[in-house]
Amino acid sequence: MITTNELTKTFDGFTAVNNISCNIQKGCVYGMVGSNGAGKSTFLRLITGVYKPDKGSILIDDEPVFENPSIKSKISYVPDELFFLQGSSIKRMSDFYKNVYPRFDSERCKYLTEAFKLSYDKSIATFSKGMKRQAAIILALSCKTDYMFFDETFDGLDPVMRNLVKGLICQDVMERNATAIITSHSLRELEDICDQLALLHKGGLVLENDIQNLKTAQFKVQIAFSNEYDETLFTDIDFSRFRKNGSVSTMIVKGDRDETVSKLNKLKPVLLDVLPLTLEEVFTYEMEALGYNFENVLEA
Repeated sequence: MITTNELTKTFDGFTAVNNISCNIQKGCVYGMVGSNGAGKSTFLRLITGVYKPDKGSILIDDEPVFENPSIKSKISYVPDELFFLQGSSIKRMSDFYKNVYPRFDSERCKYLTEAFKLSYDKSIATFSKGMKRQAAIILALSCKTDYMFFDETFDGLDPVMRNLVKGLICQDVMERNATAIITSHSLRELEDICDQLALLHKGGLVLENDIQNLKTAQFKVQIAFSNEYDETLFTDIDFSRFRKNGSVSTMIVKGDRDETVSKLNKLKPVLLDVLPLTLEEVFTYEMEALGYNFENVLEA
């Protein structure tokens, strides 16, 4: 289990991570999304012990992470900016990893290298961007650690490789009760793999919930009336966003779906549709509520 309490990290007066407290259970896939510069990469570097927090604490299996080799041996980490030993091949990196990770599986590394159709002995420096990321993922999965952290994991991977990587991560989580944290800018990539999702903005944790709860706690309502009206008609509805185009209005509503529909039907609308939200829409509307909206740029 990973526990952070009021985790804070600053760089030259800029607060990259601001008082984040969360509990990440074992055996789950935990996704992190956020605006550019939200603090996702810094958060991963803190919980892997790369950075020391300025404030707060990080515990993995009830032990601190920073300068703790026994805990770090339980962690595999694929950063956004990849690093390999100069001139190294997957084979050489495999030999290096064996000295760090007690459960490193050389046979699995060879098998995955063949499955990904990569060269085991060729210098990684000659690989394409996507192939380098594949090599990093192969090495991380071969460590067989309890905790696996992936920063922008799917960047540079084609759709076939993305699905393969997702399957391998899920396999490790289910079979070994491992924990995976994945950051991505693509909610569509996280929607079908994560158990929980966290939204970061300006270094803070805006929301954290199960994927299913995020998708069902809010819904979209499209409604129209034959007579003139405005948003004051819906004082009994808990909506976070209201837009009207002609006679048709769109609202993002929180609360019980059936109860909301019952209330709206009493207003005798000529049109009433209730639609589920995608994770991308949830993210967009939450960010708009925080002022992260650039529609005025498009309208200028």
